[in-house]
Amino acid sequence: MTVPVSVAARGRVPLAAGVCLCSFVAFWAAQRAAEVSLVDLMVYRAEGRAVRDGGDLYALRATEARLPMTYPPFAGLLFTPLTLPDTATLRPLATAGNLALLVAFAHLSLRLADRRGHARVEGALWVSAIAVWSEPVWTTLRYGQVNLLLAVLVLWDLTRRPGHRWAGVGTGVAAAIKLTPALFAVFLLLVGAVQAVRRGARRGTWRELWQPAVRHACVAAAGFLGATLLAAVVLPDDSRRFWTRVLFEADRAGHAEQTANQSLRGVLARLLHTGDPGSWWAAGAALVCAAGLGVAVAAAVCGERAWGAAACAATMLLVSPVSWSHHWVWCVPMALLWWARAERLGGRVRRAGAAGFALLFCSYALWWVPHRPGRPELDQHVGQMALSALYPLAACAFLVLTAAVVVPLRPWRRSRTV
Repeated sequence: MTVPVSVAARGRVPLAAGVCLCSFVAFWAAQRAAEVSLVDLMVYRAEGRAVRDGGDLYALRATEARLPMTYPPFAGLLFTPLTLPDTATLRPLATAGNLALLVAFAHLSLRLADRRGHARVEGALWVSAIAVWSEPVWTTLRYGQVNLLLAVLVLWDLTRRPGHRWAGVGTGVAAAIKLTPALFAVFLLLVGAVQAVRRGARRGTWRELWQPAVRHACVAAAGFLGATLLAAVVLPDDSRRFWTRVLFEADRAGHAEQTANQSLRGVLARLLHTGDPGSWWAAGAALVCAAGLGVAVAAAVCGERAWGAAACAATMLLVSPVSWSHHWVWCVPMALLWWARAERLGGRVRRAGAAGFALLFCSYALWWVPHRPGRPELDQHVGQMALSALYPLAACAFLVLTAAVVVPLRPWRRSRTV
């Protein structure tokens, strides 16, 4: 039966490719009709220009919105090629590049979930055709953001064979561009440590400590340090400014209570009607981080590494000081895992839950609340607060699902290497 199924799947790939292409063309036309600015891309270009000209990266204010540099200095180095083409050429190139990254991201998400062969190619095209219309992906392309690049770097690592010598480099580079992916290295280190303790206790030796997951985390740390040191050599003054001052300026990217901020800090800022939730956020973030990582590690150790990785992504987005709505492109692998679980177990309620989770990210419902200048988010009523907390609520639901369904189902399963 394998050959006919493979041939049938191969025959469906052109159809999926045609639908995906039509979806991308319609998306491109819609973005042009909306006259999207790709404002973040223009900020990246200005940052690359500042690096080339020897300017102060963190004194820079780019575009009419006067947006600052918020990433580590290594990102500024990577943005220097953006200064080579003119802006009229750069805009379509960046959009085309992000669409290609979306297909790669869908492919890696399916690979993480252990889909194989031509069905994965076909599935990646179908998923891309739909995901491009989700709010996080739409907004990523609208602004010309780097979210898909970072997600691809991390998933490229997580889907490599266990023990691959270069597994971890992508995560390290992603963390050097933007700090939040570093949580994946912590996740892998904890998974490896738990596996080592379990195996070492059985065999009476601590030589088991050097697990592939631990090695993966160490390579990620080495990749991060290497990229950061390179930036420190090339941009010593900017590196000093970032690591001693800019890193601690939580409000540099914008007001915490903004609707677009779909992190725990943003939810608390809107709930407490304050621009600085302070110790409430610190305590909440610590609790959520511990609980989320606990669920992620438990899932991975029980053999559900895809669920563990997705739970780590949900935790990362929740505890980050700022998780703009376009950072939530990780909804794609979360939705795929939820739907696959519902299909495998069956039942209308499970399918409805999976479909509702996916539709939430395609609804744009968080923008149904007042979000214009003047900081109206500080005066939201309960219904508006609920709408503007949709992504964090979805992430919490995903973590609960992982804890309540995935982990208890297989406590006896032999752990697989992450």
